Amino acid sequence: MERAPFVVKPAEHQPLRVVGETITVLADAKDTKTVEVFLQQGPEGAGPPPHTHPWDESYYVLEGQVDVMLGEKTVTLSVGELVFIPAGTPHGFRMRSATAKFLSFNSAAGASAFFTDLDREVKGENDIPKMLPIAQRHEVKLAPPPGR
Repeated sequence: MERAPFVVKPAEHQPLRVVGETITVLADAKDTKTVEVFLQQGPEGAGPPPHTHPWDESYYVLEGQVDVMLGEKTVTLSVGELVFIPAGTPHGFRMRSATAKFLSFNSAAGASAFFTDLDREVKGENDIPKMLPIAQRHEVKLAPPPGR
């Protein structure tokens, strides 16, 4: 597995529009051969429905607040706080403040291709019927909302 150091500059990446938020791929598993790193930001209320996937994920809040659903409970993250979400854990989030920004770190390939396909095929809408076949291709499964 050949890997090389690299630097990411803002102008090198086109932001993706996914479920009301803007996602910038900072490091793709094609380049790292392991992890993926994203800058995610959006207005209040933006975020995905509850779901699961086969990779671990962590969020580190840079600006604003984010409500993160973890199974049956929800936690509010503020600037400087991090949450770790093991693979297979039902989770989702909503931007809680007028704007929020966080880094997300994934333990394996998968999310970058999923986000790219959603941006191309769903055009930033939160259209669940259009999202389902894309999610299935990428091993992402929608989870029931908490309490159901």
